[in-house]
Amino acid sequence: QVQLLESGGGLVQAGDSLRLSCQTFGRSFSSYAMTWFRQAPGKVREFVAGVSRDGAMTGYADSVKGRFTVSRDNAKNTVTLQMDSLRPEDTAVYYCGWPMYTSTLYITDRGNIAYWGQGTQVTVSS
Repeated sequence: QVQLLESGGGLVQAGDSLRLSCQTFGRSFSSYAMTWFRQAPGKVREFVAGVSRDGAMTGYADSVKGRFTVSRDNAKNTVTLQMDSLRPEDTAVYYCGWPMYTSTLYITDRGNIAYWGQGTQVTVSS
């Protein structure tokens, strides 16, 4: 069984930064590429950022490219999302996702995520 615990969300102003963390409890963390998603009220859960299992490759949604940075620490079983220059449209619940299968590259399709954390709320005021 895999468990994910996100933290680091909060209420900030536009232009501020936040650092989200996802602590994982499960088997073979380093074998799985990891992904951050977010879900705003009334919208579907969408891909935000992903990191390969060794941390060498990362990818981002166009809406966050250049502002967010994803990383991981395989020794600590954690994945982190550094969010800079936050905008009101970044307001959402942020989730980290553990995929259904091992792969080199991160998964962008939420339908292929096996486990989710409880999420952490990020609210950006204008």
